[in-house]
Amino acid sequence: MSTLNSAVLRTVDVARGAGYSVQQVRNLERDGVLPPATRTAAGYRRYGEIHLRSALAYRALAAGTGPVEAKRIVRAVHRGPVPEALALLDAAHARLHRERTDLALAGEAAAAISAEPLADVRPSDAMSVAVLADALGVRPSTLRHWDAEGLVVPGRRPPRGARSYSPAHVRDARIVHQLRTAGYRIDALRTLLPALRRGQRSHDLAAALAARDASVAARSRALLDAAAALAAVLDAARRA
Repeated sequence: MSTLNSAVLRTVDVARGAGYSVQQVRNLERDGVLPPATRTAAGYRRYGEIHLRSALAYRALAAGTGPVEAKRIVRAVHRGPVPEALALLDAAHARLHRERTDLALAGEAAAAISAEPLADVRPSDAMSVAVLADALGVRPSTLRHWDAEGLVVPGRRPPRGARSYSPAHVRDARIVHQLRTAGYRIDALRTLLPALRRGQRSHDLAAALAARDASVAARSRALLDAAAALAAVLDAARRA
């Protein structure tokens, strides 16, 4: 069987070494993540160290940035010049840093908002969708989407059934806005908000924030591994 130190690697060797299927290796070559393979007289692909290193780099990058950006970065490494690829990697790190900062700020804001006491509710305290959207700095369509998704479901004002947001709805909308800004998905918020309304605010919010923070940390570690893998790709390219 071929090894990394062999002059030639088969498709199955790259697949096993990178943790992919044979078809996935072919797809990565097709997408430019792997350099074009040479062919034997019989038409079989012949890979080398740089192909395996590229597949490993892509795998780590995909865990940190997602597959689309991972392909873009590895393709940039192959195309050159190197500083352009490094700039893409730096940008990926910067996005994670921004996400971590936004997460911390959103957590503080959401915790403070959810702990706010609600005064006696009067009809005059209610907000229309346009007024609340302006207060939050979002589009009215965003509030309508949250309504459709069951996140913040306002009352309706007769006779036309216009949306009417009570102070409790406004508080929920502020929390949703902060957590959406931090990258929370709709389905996660749909689970979290009922617990906040039941008064389980501190524990549930802390658990949700911790889970999100763990996700950011995992992707940050993946980018660290990816940087080392990309360095190996560059070294393999110099030896090729």
